[in-house]
Amino acid sequence: MFHFNHEEWVVFMISAGIDIGSRSIEIAILENGNIKELRKTDTGFDPIGQARNLIRDLTFDVILATGYGRNLFEIEHDASTVTEIKAHARGAVFTFPGVSTVLDIGGQDSKIIKLNAAGNVIRFEMNDRCAAGTGKFLEIMAKTLGFEIETFGDQAMKAKKDLNISSMCTVFAESEVTSLVAKGENPNEIARGLHMAVVKRAASMLRRVSQEGPIVFTGGVANNPCIAKLLAQETQREILITENPEMNGAVGAALLAMEMNTNMKQKKDMKNETGPV
Repeated sequence: MFHFNHEEWVVFMISAGIDIGSRSIEIAILENGNIKELRKTDTGFDPIGQARNLIRDLTFDVILATGYGRNLFEIEHDASTVTEIKAHARGAVFTFPGVSTVLDIGGQDSKIIKLNAAGNVIRFEMNDRCAAGTGKFLEIMAKTLGFEIETFGDQAMKAKKDLNISSMCTVFAESEVTSLVAKGENPNEIARGLHMAVVKRAASMLRRVSQEGPIVFTGGVANNPCIAKLLAQETQREILITENPEMNGAVGAALLAMEMNTNMKQKKDMKNETGPV
């Protein structure tokens, strides 16, 4: 069982953030603002059941949920929620203080977030209408070419030339890839073309939202070395990636949980101090 302690916000606090995405679920446990534990599992067909198993033996004072499944988690556990935009922004600033641009590419969406000097969101753009340019797109294309998704980026980096992929629609792109294979094109070069198509889509979003400064790249796709390399080349900007970029939303949610409840404690204390004796 997990443990809540809503009354004593003194110095010691264990906060949790859970990011329930379309492809995976991540949870971050922070102890007084420092990362204590990170966990991850596949979302599967029962996201709430998977989330329940993920937190089963964890102890924390407060938890904040984000991601596609946050509202289901709120109902199941009477927990507060926060948008993915705010969670990813907070996580990025925690890891890279002063950053002003966040690019998150997850399983089925991509988002660009622009921050001000205080780390607050001032603009964002999100693509969640189709799988184009997301982890799901790369996963389907890797399978079509016979590659494992974990090594897809490495295979793409072996390409000797650029190969243009004209369609970003997953259905049409899959058909185009099959046609290129039938024509005898090198699978590594097809893979590079697919990676470049994803990068060009992300770069287009970046130009609309935030044109300057380093880019914090988060989400599972940030683990792909070819995407990261091509993104740096295409944008001519520094790409910053944490050791576990897919955990950024969960870390941000855990930080916000701690900050929100610390503020609640402070307001409660002030009320007690100014109230009747």
